[in-house]
Formats: sequence, structure tokens, C-alpha cells
Amino acid sequence: MLVCLRQAPGVLHHVMGRGIEGRKIFVNKKDRIDFIARLKHLAEDQSMAIYAWSLLDNHFHLLCKTNKRPLSTSMRKLLTGYAVNFNKRHRRHGYLFQNRYKSIICQEDAYLLELVRSIHLHPVKY
Repeated sequence: MLVCLRQAPGVLHHVMGRGIEGRKIFVNKKDRIDFIARLKHLAEDQSMAIYAWSLLDNHFHLLCKTNKRPLSTSMRKLLTGYAVNFNKRHRRHGYLFQNRYKSIICQEDAYLLELVRSIHLHPVKY
């Protein structure tokens, strides 16, 4: 059986998600706490390991390694649950995220080191 590398366990991913039309996906502290709590749950149930993350007003970056669940399943759980709560908190309807999240597989150590640095410094740039 051939398994797509993107869905294989133990793969490092740089995941990015952006608000629809560049709109904010983190308006206040409650939004950030909700998103981080959902990440924590994915880490605790061993769906994925989280190595780095940054939350900016209109997008996010994650560096994570898949475990027992495919990335697509974990991201659907994270982003759908977050969007539902965000819409309730802010009394809005409709899509929160622009398209699907973007994922880049990290296979080279040099890219990985630069990526961790970049994710942690990203909020300082903006």
C-alpha cells in the first residue's frame, strides 16, 4: 500500500492559515486563548507535536509533526472548531479562513532551523 508522504505519520509540516480577504482571525485575547487551547488539545491527545507557532492578527504559522492522525484531520478539527467559536463570540456568520490551510513539508535541517527562527520572530516583524 502506497501512503502519501503528506499524510504519513512523523512528517514535519509548516502550516499557514489566513483570514478570508485578509480579515482578522484573532481580534482579542479570548480568540488567541481559544486557538492555543485547541492546539494544546491536539498535542495532548497525541494527534501532533507542536514545535513552534505564531498568531498574527490575520494569519497563523505552525510547525508541527503528525503522529497518529493525518494532518488534514487535525487541521479540520482545529480550524472548524475555532471558526465556529469565533463566529459565536463575534456574532458573525460565514467563512473565517481564506481557502484551505497551506502546508509545506520540512525535510532539510537548514530549512527547519530557519523556519523555527522565522516563526518565532514573525510577530516582531509585523
